[in-house]
Amino acid sequence: MSESELDLRSTQSSAVTEWSDGKVRRLDDFLVGEEPLLIQLGDQSLTVTMRTPGDDLELAAGFLFTEGIIKSREEIVSLQRPDGLDSENSVVRVELNEGAITRSQAPKRNFVANSGCGMCGKTSLASVYTPGITRPNPDLRLEPQVLCGLPDSIRSAQTLFGKTGGLHAAALFDTNGKLLVLKEDVGRHNAVDKVVGWALMHGLLPLSQSVLLASGRGGFEIIQKSLMAGIPLLASVSAASSLAVQMAREMGMTLVGFLRGRRFVVYCGEERLGLVDTINPAATIHSR
Repeated sequence: MSESELDLRSTQSSAVTEWSDGKVRRLDDFLVGEEPLLIQLGDQSLTVTMRTPGDDLELAAGFLFTEGIIKSREEIVSLQRPDGLDSENSVVRVELNEGAITRSQAPKRNFVANSGCGMCGKTSLASVYTPGITRPNPDLRLEPQVLCGLPDSIRSAQTLFGKTGGLHAAALFDTNGKLLVLKEDVGRHNAVDKVVGWALMHGLLPLSQSVLLASGRGGFEIIQKSLMAGIPLLASVSAASSLAVQMAREMGMTLVGFLRGRRFVVYCGEERLGLVDTINPAATIHSR
């Protein structure tokens, strides 16, 4: 099954009943596609994740990288969709070199994830942290005005969200605000993996000169995947969690939340936005 055929399954039409100000009518609406994807390591099952069909090879590559199973594109011997399988059974089969295969077996993890969880299947608290994370580029700088313009840049590119209203997005930008790539998925961690997989397959890692904008909240799994890809600045349109902020601070990442219109909050890493010298300590208040 080709990627174009998968893209056709990214949305589905469904009859719904609409109530609007006392008026009832039947109409057709679009639903975001959500189907399981099996990633096989050789003939063995590695993980099943619920995702929106499309960009499955990039999703698999990004997953392998952000989970620390591979460290470079060269560790992938082959990445393909097996022949002869029923089109309803989405499978990506990967062959890795020996070093990566050994890495995939420790720490032990039952790799089963739903569309809302990038941490599902971890078998211990220690295994939540992916080995190999390094501090991102400290020299990246981004103008606050450029940051505020990023959400507007992706709205016209979110074709699936425009049809369904039910998708997360992850978008990669350069420091001039140019959109490099945007990926959509029913799972926000999958959208990030698709971006990282795209960068991996194009030889662009680490993304030390890039900014990532993620829809939804800035959760721990999104922070960790971004750090694995070397992203220095992560922004989201919603709040960040306590563990996400803790990790971003420890690793020297710039973490932005509530990026809406002409306002945002910075949890850490203000220096990349040129805000350190402009902060007035006397004006500190509780924002919510």
